[in-house]
Amino acid sequence: MMLRTILGGLLGGFAMFIIGFLFWGTPLSALALSRADPQASANLQAAMAQALARSGTGVYVIPDPATAQGTILYGKGPVAMLFYNNGGFPVMDGSSLIGGLLLALTTGVLIALALRFVTGDFNSRARVSILFALATVLWLHIGQAVFNHAPWGYSLYLALSDLVALSVAGLIAAKLMEGRAAKPSASDSTLH
Repeated sequence: MMLRTILGGLLGGFAMFIIGFLFWGTPLSALALSRADPQASANLQAAMAQALARSGTGVYVIPDPATAQGTILYGKGPVAMLFYNNGGFPVMDGSSLIGGLLLALTTGVLIALALRFVTGDFNSRARVSILFALATVLWLHIGQAVFNHAPWGYSLYLALSDLVALSVAGLIAAKLMEGRAAKPSASDSTLH
Protein backbone atom coordinates (compact mmCIF):
# COMPACT_ATOMS: atom_id res chain seq x y z
CA MET A 1 0.00 0.00 0.00
CA MET A 2 2.84 2.42 0.79
CA LEU A 3 4.42 1.92 -2.63
CA ARG A 4 1.10 2.71 -4.31
CA THR A 5 0.73 5.78 -2.09
CA ILE A 6 4.18 7.13 -3.01
CA LEU A 7 3.67 6.32 -6.70
CA GLY A 8 0.26 8.01 -6.63
CA GLY A 9 1.79 11.05 -4.94
CA LEU A 10 4.61 11.32 -7.46
CA LEU A 11 2.27 10.96 -10.44
CA GLY A 12 -0.15 13.42 -8.86
CA GLY A 13 2.69 15.87 -8.27
CA PHE A 14 3.83 15.55 -11.86
CA ALA A 15 0.26 16.23 -13.01
CA MET A 16 0.25 19.34 -10.79
CA PHE A 17 3.44 20.54 -12.47
CA ILE A 18 1.96 20.06 -15.96
CA ILE A 19 -1.30 21.78 -14.99
CA GLY A 20 0.68 24.69 -13.53
CA PHE A 21 2.56 24.98 -16.81
CA LEU A 22 -0.68 24.97 -18.81
CA PHE A 23 -2.15 27.76 -16.68
CA TRP A 24 0.99 29.89 -16.24
CA GLY A 25 3.50 28.92 -18.95
CA THR A 26 1.22 29.35 -21.94
CA PRO A 27 -0.69 32.33 -23.37
CA LEU A 28 -3.55 31.39 -21.01
CA SER A 29 -1.74 33.35 -18.29
CA ALA A 30 -2.75 36.55 -20.12
CA LEU A 31 -6.21 35.98 -18.62
CA ALA A 32 -4.78 36.74 -15.18
CA LEU A 33 -2.03 39.27 -15.81
CA SER A 34 -2.38 42.96 -16.63
CA ARG A 35 0.11 44.55 -18.99
CA ALA A 36 1.61 48.03 -19.01
CA ASP A 37 2.75 49.54 -22.30
CA PRO A 38 6.50 49.28 -22.94
CA GLN A 39 7.35 52.87 -21.98
CA ALA A 40 5.29 52.77 -18.79
CA SER A 41 6.89 49.43 -17.93
CA ALA A 42 10.39 50.88 -18.43
CA ASN A 43 9.49 53.94 -16.33
CA LEU A 44 8.15 51.78 -13.50
CA GLN A 45 11.22 49.55 -13.61
CA ALA A 46 13.50 52.60 -13.36
CA ALA A 47 11.44 54.02 -10.48
CA MET A 48 11.60 50.71 -8.61
CA ALA A 49 15.35 50.47 -9.13
CA GLN A 50 15.80 53.99 -7.80
CA ALA A 51 13.38 53.78 -4.87
CA LEU A 52 13.83 50.20 -3.70
CA ALA A 53 17.45 49.29 -4.50
CA ARG A 54 18.65 50.00 -0.94
CA SER A 55 15.79 48.08 0.69
CA GLY A 56 16.22 45.13 -1.64
CA THR A 57 14.09 42.17 -2.50
CA GLY A 58 10.81 41.95 -0.61
CA VAL A 59 7.08 42.55 -0.62
CA TYR A 60 6.16 46.23 -0.37
CA VAL A 61 2.88 47.94 0.40
CA ILE A 62 2.86 51.20 -1.54
CA PRO A 63 2.23 53.71 -0.13
CA ASP A 64 3.34 52.43 3.25
CA PRO A 65 0.43 52.91 5.70
CA ALA A 66 2.77 52.68 8.71
CA THR A 67 2.94 56.49 8.87
CA ALA A 68 0.20 59.14 9.10
CA GLN A 69 1.12 60.50 5.65
CA GLY A 70 1.22 56.97 4.21
CA THR A 71 -2.23 56.24 5.63
CA ILE A 72 -3.67 59.33 3.95
CA LEU A 73 -1.99 58.47 0.63
CA TYR A 74 -3.15 54.85 0.94
CA GLY A 75 -6.74 56.01 1.35
CA LYS A 76 -6.51 58.24 -1.73
CA GLY A 77 -4.92 55.61 -3.97
CA PRO A 78 -3.50 54.30 -6.16
CA VAL A 79 -2.09 51.51 -4.01
CA ALA A 80 -0.01 48.45 -4.77
CA MET A 81 1.34 45.34 -3.12
CA LEU A 82 4.58 44.81 -4.94
CA PHE A 83 6.53 41.55 -5.10
CA TYR A 84 9.94 43.02 -5.80
CA ASN A 85 13.19 41.31 -6.77
CA ASN A 86 16.13 43.67 -7.28
CA GLY A 87 18.04 41.05 -9.28
CA GLY A 88 17.04 39.91 -12.74
CA PHE A 89 16.52 36.35 -13.92
CA PRO A 90 15.47 34.69 -17.20
CA VAL A 91 11.77 34.64 -18.08
CA MET A 92 11.96 30.84 -18.38
CA ASP A 93 14.33 30.18 -15.49
CA GLY A 94 15.49 26.55 -15.64
CA SER A 95 16.40 26.43 -11.96
CA SER A 96 12.90 27.55 -10.96
CA LEU A 97 11.43 24.86 -13.21
CA ILE A 98 13.55 22.20 -11.51
CA GLY A 99 12.69 23.60 -8.08
CA GLY A 100 9.03 23.80 -9.10
CA LEU A 101 9.01 20.17 -10.22
CA LEU A 102 10.56 19.06 -6.92
CA LEU A 103 8.01 21.16 -5.02
CA ALA A 104 5.13 19.65 -7.02
CA LEU A 105 6.39 16.08 -6.46
CA THR A 106 6.80 16.72 -2.73
CA THR A 107 3.33 18.25 -2.53
CA GLY A 108 1.83 15.31 -4.42
CA VAL A 109 3.43 12.82 -2.02
CA LEU A 110 2.17 14.81 0.99
CA ILE A 111 -1.36 14.81 -0.46
CA ALA A 112 -1.15 11.04 -0.98
CA LEU A 113 0.18 10.47 2.55
CA ALA A 114 -2.66 12.57 3.97
CA LEU A 115 -5.20 10.54 1.97
CA ARG A 116 -3.97 7.39 3.73
CA PHE A 117 -5.78 8.69 6.82
CA VAL A 118 -9.07 8.61 4.92
CA THR A 119 -10.57 5.19 5.19
CA GLY A 120 -12.84 3.93 2.55
CA ASP A 121 -12.91 3.76 -1.16
CA PHE A 122 -11.88 5.99 -4.04
CA ASN A 123 -15.05 8.09 -3.78
CA SER A 124 -14.39 8.95 -0.13
CA ARG A 125 -10.79 9.93 -0.83
CA ALA A 126 -11.82 11.89 -3.94
CA ARG A 127 -14.41 13.92 -1.99
CA VAL A 128 -11.92 14.72 0.77
CA SER A 129 -9.27 15.67 -1.78
CA ILE A 130 -11.52 18.03 -3.73
CA LEU A 131 -13.06 19.62 -0.62
CA PHE A 132 -9.63 20.19 0.94
CA ALA A 133 -8.35 21.71 -2.32
CA LEU A 134 -11.38 24.01 -2.47
CA ALA A 135 -10.97 25.11 1.16
CA THR A 136 -7.27 25.74 0.58
CA VAL A 137 -7.67 27.96 -2.47
CA LEU A 138 -10.57 29.87 -0.95
CA TRP A 139 -8.54 30.81 2.10
CA LEU A 140 -5.16 31.35 0.45
CA HIS A 141 -6.11 32.96 -2.87
CA ILE A 142 -9.61 34.38 -2.60
CA GLY A 143 -8.59 35.66 0.83
CA GLN A 144 -6.07 37.95 -0.86
CA ALA A 145 -8.83 39.58 -2.89
CA VAL A 146 -11.00 39.93 0.21
CA PHE A 147 -8.44 41.10 2.77
CA ASN A 148 -5.85 42.90 0.61
CA HIS A 149 -8.11 44.10 -2.21
CA ALA A 150 -6.01 42.13 -4.68
CA PRO A 151 -7.46 42.09 -8.21
CA TRP A 152 -10.33 39.60 -8.44
CA GLY A 153 -9.42 38.42 -11.94
CA TYR A 154 -5.92 37.38 -10.89
CA SER A 155 -7.12 35.86 -7.61
CA LEU A 156 -9.85 33.82 -9.29
CA TYR A 157 -7.49 32.58 -12.03
CA LEU A 158 -4.86 31.62 -9.44
CA ALA A 159 -7.51 29.88 -7.33
CA LEU A 160 -8.83 27.97 -10.35
CA SER A 161 -5.36 26.88 -11.45
CA ASP A 162 -4.51 25.60 -7.98
CA LEU A 163 -7.93 24.02 -7.44
CA VAL A 164 -7.53 22.01 -10.65
CA ALA A 165 -3.92 21.07 -9.87
CA LEU A 166 -4.54 20.04 -6.25
CA SER A 167 -7.75 18.17 -7.11
CA VAL A 168 -6.14 16.23 -9.95
CA ALA A 169 -3.16 15.33 -7.75
CA GLY A 170 -5.52 14.06 -5.06
CA LEU A 171 -7.66 12.13 -7.54
CA ILE A 172 -4.62 10.43 -9.07
CA ALA A 173 -3.29 9.48 -5.65
CA ALA A 174 -6.72 8.24 -4.53
CA LYS A 175 -7.10 6.15 -7.67
CA LEU A 176 -3.68 4.52 -7.32
CA MET A 177 -4.31 3.85 -3.64
CA GLU A 178 -7.47 1.97 -4.52
CA GLY A 179 -6.65 -1.67 -3.89
CA ARG A 180 -7.63 -4.50 -6.10
CA ALA A 181 -10.79 -6.11 -4.90
CA ALA A 182 -9.95 -9.55 -3.63
CA LYS A 183 -11.88 -12.31 -5.34
CA PRO A 184 -13.40 -14.77 -2.88
CA SER A 185 -11.87 -18.19 -3.17
CA ALA A 186 -13.73 -21.49 -2.92
CA SER A 187 -12.32 -22.07 0.55
CA ASP A 188 -13.79 -18.73 1.75
CA SER A 189 -17.36 -19.89 1.15
CA THR A 190 -19.08 -21.96 3.75
CA LEU A 191 -22.07 -24.22 3.24
CA HIS A 192 -24.81 -24.28 5.81
